[in-house]
Amino acid sequence: MFFPFHADVASLPRPAQFTFPFCYQPHPMAIAASEALQDALSQPLEWEHDFGLVQESESATGKMFGVLVVENAQGELGYLRAYSGKVAESNHLPGFVPPVFDMLDEDGFFLPEQAEINKINHQLDAALASQDYVVAKTQWQTVANDAKTALSTHREQMQINKKSRKAQRLALSELPEEQRAEARQRLNEASVIDKLQLRDLKLQWEATVNDAKATLDGFENQIDALRQERKQRSHRLQKQLFAQYRFLNAVGEYEDLGAIFEKTPYGVPPAGAGECCAPKLLHYAYQHGYQPLALAEFWWGQSPKSEIRRHQHYYPSCQGKCHPILSHMLIGLDVEPSPLLMSDSDKKQVEIIYEDEHLAVINKPAEFLSVPGKSVNDSVYTRMKARYPDATGPLIVHRLDMSTSGLMVIAISARANKYLQQQFIQRTVKKRYCALLEQDIPKESGTISLPMRGDFYDRPRQLVCFEHGKPAETFYEVIERHNGKAKLFLYPKTGRTHQLRVHCAHVDGLNSPIVGDDLYGTRANRLHLHAESITFEHPITRETVHFQVDPDF
Repeated sequence: MFFPFHADVASLPRPAQFTFPFCYQPHPMAIAASEALQDALSQPLEWEHDFGLVQESESATGKMFGVLVVENAQGELGYLRAYSGKVAESNHLPGFVPPVFDMLDEDGFFLPEQAEINKINHQLDAALASQDYVVAKTQWQTVANDAKTALSTHREQMQINKKSRKAQRLALSELPEEQRAEARQRLNEASVIDKLQLRDLKLQWEATVNDAKATLDGFENQIDALRQERKQRSHRLQKQLFAQYRFLNAVGEYEDLGAIFEKTPYGVPPAGAGECCAPKLLHYAYQHGYQPLALAEFWWGQSPKSEIRRHQHYYPSCQGKCHPILSHMLIGLDVEPSPLLMSDSDKKQVEIIYEDEHLAVINKPAEFLSVPGKSVNDSVYTRMKARYPDATGPLIVHRLDMSTSGLMVIAISARANKYLQQQFIQRTVKKRYCALLEQDIPKESGTISLPMRGDFYDRPRQLVCFEHGKPAETFYEVIERHNGKAKLFLYPKTGRTHQLRVHCAHVDGLNSPIVGDDLYGTRANRLHLHAESITFEHPITRETVHFQVDPDF
């Protein structure tokens, strides 16, 4: 499993600290290890897996691969290799570290118990599809509907009879007293008969419905029993499985999946937790006495339709599955400080483009928050609060992503805020963004419509999702082509989180990330996305106002 470096690689500067896995630039040694693995993956292999590199297909699946630069007990530098989940329908391939726990071990507990659960699933499917069950369910529904119709018809007839008797009573005054008494008696008896008939009808239908329901209950009790057994077995198997995934850290402490995720908002591990590259690599290194020095993970193959994963691009460890596990596993390692917490915002200036007593228009710098974050307070909001301490408006009417620069409207007065909000809600505010793409694109202009939702397990990343995503639409037009890159204007019709970044990077969008996009493309000096113009109606004068600031890239 240990691959020693060649002399030219071993001469590279040694990593000063271990990689912060959730936001990093790969160390040169990790890049060398990744390139060696990529070269091996490009050669004929002993196993077969369709990565979609020769031809895109629905069955092709790209995979995340990882390398861990380590030092062994003899002081030699080398690296370990891993892949996420399964490759070639196996979690044991030569040259790669094994899973922390092999649930697919034929001699283990998982497969036999999974087979029992599958058997229950087949029994459940058969019970639900049983002709006798379908007939019993249909019969009960039919009888219940017939009962409802019969009782409703009888009640309607009772109302007709009641009106008729009322009319007859009014006409009794013309009869002699003795005849009136007899007639009233007959009418009263008719009323009682209607009610008795209703009672008998209810009892009759109630017995018929109950008989049909009893037959149906016999089947549904069997189905419920199977569901309950499946639930109990699944829960028991899940807990047993979580207990087997026990992760080491640098000080020799073990903690299992259940205990790790018990402290998180999830409460339980999400599917696939513990099967990613980083936990597998670190666990193997600790087990075998290797000193971890640097980590890198890259995507190999065709991108999934929902996510944005580009062939050979490096990616950080995911937040939902890996962050809780790695928070435990990194204890005892000298890890780089999080770049996410390192802010140089005090050096950034928020330029005032326009201001009056009701509103202001500012130019937000790149890598600067619109509102305070969890760890960084400095933001457009705090700067504006200091500049306008007597503001009656909320100041922030709309936001820009932290990495995006450009124009923002600030509501100083409550009166201005109300009308500005209406314009943003009604989408009458016209915004134009300027972006520089990593690659040129074939068309001059067009519209991108890709629905989006948040990635629950890897925030703040966003996914394209046609099932649960919200509509997102962007119009684009190319304004310049140079050195294999395209510069363009982007006009978002909707305002989803990371909409422009995803629409540019996704394979069904422009298929070219914005330069400097560290989430969906490749990190650079900054994200080359700028909100360069905005047009709206002044909330007080009701005049159309327009502001524009060109990007600095």
